[in-house]
Amino acid sequence: MNDKIDGNIGRRSPRGLRQFFEAISLMANSPWGNGPGKGSGGGDGDGSGDGKKPGPRNPWVTPDPIDINRGRKPRGPSALDELLRKGRGGFGGGGPGGGGQFNLGDSAKFWKWGVLAAAVLWVIFSSFHIVPPEKEGVVTRLGSYSRTVGPGVKLTWPAPIERIRLEDVRAIRTMAVGSPNATDENFVLTRDQSLVDLAYEVRWSVRDPELFFFQLADPEGTIREVAESAMRATVANFNLTDAIGPGRVEIEAQVQQRMQELLNQYRAGVAIQGIAIRQADPPSQVDDAFKEVTAALQERESAINLSRAYQQQVLERARGDTAAFDKIYEQYKLAPGVTRKRLYYETMENVLSNVDKTVVEARGVTPYLPLNEVQKRMPATPPAAATKGGE
Repeated sequence: MNDKIDGNIGRRSPRGLRQFFEAISLMANSPWGNGPGKGSGGGDGDGSGDGKKPGPRNPWVTPDPIDINRGRKPRGPSALDELLRKGRGGFGGGGPGGGGQFNLGDSAKFWKWGVLAAAVLWVIFSSFHIVPPEKEGVVTRLGSYSRTVGPGVKLTWPAPIERIRLEDVRAIRTMAVGSPNATDENFVLTRDQSLVDLAYEVRWSVRDPELFFFQLADPEGTIREVAESAMRATVANFNLTDAIGPGRVEIEAQVQQRMQELLNQYRAGVAIQGIAIRQADPPSQVDDAFKEVTAALQERESAINLSRAYQQQVLERARGDTAAFDKIYEQYKLAPGVTRKRLYYETMENVLSNVDKTVVEARGVTPYLPLNEVQKRMPATPPAAATKGGE
């Protein structure tokens, strides 16, 4: 076989021989195995010879010292090794003086102190609470009610074991039912089967935060429904004229009482501070007719007030006359004759003071000179004569 190869080589041209030896050289320097005739490659691909036919070498195995001694240069570090080395140098290992190893002790110590500091801050900020003077705090432990705390600095277990929820117990809150400017009307039926459009406000506050948070699912919705129910039940006992007029104050008081009783039964923890009716009008379809009725009612009230004022004047005058008669009677009992003449003269003076008089004596008739009539008939003095007489 060697003779055949030698014969083939001998028949090749010089250019063909050069190409053949270049191919042999490339196969010898290939990372997948040594060329023919080296004797260091093995069939298992790990670079160890076992006497069998040479095979490709594993490129990830360090070359044998025999290959190095034979003139092959060792391969340098790969790009992955270079990247890992730079990463170790950034964490305190590798590089000059680093020994090429990662310092796990310093990193673990840093993370330990960081976690400890975060835990301490979490405990401080979630355990100490400042409750303002106007509020109360409801503390829950794992979601269930634990206690209610007052104003001041309070201490609880850190979250999520215990949480605190603040609630303003002194604030007066307002809830509007219906609106004077709204297009939809809030009709309420009165005792005389009439409809009245009502708009009112409910003023309430939180009395017990525990009941307010944990007793009702929707406290504000419950307050609104209770207000509407109490208003309808109360207005049903009043006529239309009273509901839109003088009976509004009494309606407000009764609605407040009914609401408080119902909310106490529900254990809502709410105190009703008052009810204020902002609008009490008839339906818009009959608004003009009701305005005329209202005007007539106002005129009636005005006439009644005038008659009561005149009645009061007459009564006061009668009381004054009675008191004067009592004083005269006291004087009459002391001197009847004098008092009788005095009453007669005073009466005649009042009667005859504004009329023409004729005096008749007992013995006969005396001619009477009507001086008043003479003075009336005398002509008035001319201005010039009056001025001359004055000079």
